[in-house]
Amino acid sequence: MVSLFQIFSVGIGPSSSHTVGPMRAAQQFISDIANNNRLGEVANIRIELFGSLAMTGEGHGTDIAVLLGLEGEKPENCDPTTVGPRVDFILSNCTINLLSKRTISFHKDTDLIFHKGRRLPYHSNAMRFKAFDQYGAELYKQIFYSVGGGFIIDHEQIFAPVDLEVSSDQPFPFKTCEELLSHCRKEGKTISEIMFENEKALRTEEEVRSGILHIWDVMQDSVKRGCTTEGILPGGLEVKRRSAALLRRLEDKENQMSKDPSHIFDWISLFALAVNEENAAGGRIVTAPTNGAAGIIPAVLHYYMKFCDNPTLDGVVDFFLTAGAIGVLYKEGASFSAAEMGCQGEVGVACSMAAGGLAAALGASNAQIENAAEIGMEHNLGLTCDPIAGLVQVPCIERNTMGSIQAVNACRLAMHGDGDSIVSLDQVIKTMHQTGLDMKHHYKETSEGGLAIHVSVGIPEC
Repeated sequence: MVSLFQIFSVGIGPSSSHTVGPMRAAQQFISDIANNNRLGEVANIRIELFGSLAMTGEGHGTDIAVLLGLEGEKPENCDPTTVGPRVDFILSNCTINLLSKRTISFHKDTDLIFHKGRRLPYHSNAMRFKAFDQYGAELYKQIFYSVGGGFIIDHEQIFAPVDLEVSSDQPFPFKTCEELLSHCRKEGKTISEIMFENEKALRTEEEVRSGILHIWDVMQDSVKRGCTTEGILPGGLEVKRRSAALLRRLEDKENQMSKDPSHIFDWISLFALAVNEENAAGGRIVTAPTNGAAGIIPAVLHYYMKFCDNPTLDGVVDFFLTAGAIGVLYKEGASFSAAEMGCQGEVGVACSMAAGGLAAALGASNAQIENAAEIGMEHNLGLTCDPIAGLVQVPCIERNTMGSIQAVNACRLAMHGDGDSIVSLDQVIKTMHQTGLDMKHHYKETSEGGLAIHVSVGIPEC
């Protein structure tokens, strides 16, 4: 079973599949060599990127992430303020310090290869790492796939035999919503309570609660930074950061809220914009469940805390547990990867998770929670991923505002009903998965279709 703390993980922007995953893969590759006591033999490292990683990797920071991972950096501990100087040092000195233990020569032009237009069979987000000794002999080779949300798997894991006798250590394993709801009915528990019991099989009760509240703290910090930072986002699109100016306008007009309740939408948009501007700038955010959709859950949680009656930290915990359970369903039944599913796998999933989480925080029934999550995805089916210039900026940042407001609407619609619905959450997840498989690759994080080819941006060549 996937843990809530895998669905929600602290990292840096701009992408979970193209930044967080590759950093983890590079760190694991070099750590495996060190664990086999062969780090001292390494004289050269070569990294090859395929599929979506090759097509949009430079705009998504894949090259930077791989270099940091080889030096031993992990996304959850990486200080965004040190990234620029460290990468500049590597590139200008043509050296890299593996795990901060062994310095070797490194030339980006020959040692980091973007195979644009090529992909490996299993997944579009593929990386091949090779290590060589001083004589050019290959010491170690590994292929990793970044499968969305910062999750990685290596090539051997794909083809490893599955032991069907092995059962989950968690008391209430589930892969479908029907299985989850069946546990709820048998135990007389809410979705959040079932998820909490599963998490307690991995951590103490206090660790689960404190871990959730830490994630919430990081989300709040990302909103605060986004709301106080101005300027232009990196990458060449010249996208202005808007959150700080929007906050000033909203604070000036806060006394008008009673006359125009639609100002609530502006606040929700502000919270989402703030997080995704931080993400686009390579700042610290929470993958929720991806970086490209990282603003939706923080925005909806801020809505809960600022505009809903009697918000509590217990409500925040229930939100995360429920949203995490819904995230598990998408991880098991489909994918978070935009390279596989398009943006329905990112913004659509985050919208669904946020809608169900908000419903739980507001005291909805399990049936209403399922309905809210289903509505949240149903109206994101077919959503494409077509980032202009391969950057997680346009349309990605604004798209998070749309997903946030849609999540609130989905929750409210569900709570006006009794949970009875023609379409189940399992059915919409199955539909989303098939839709993603049917979608042309041009619309799945390659920047070869949609807005990416119909908007002229004129970014100068590096």
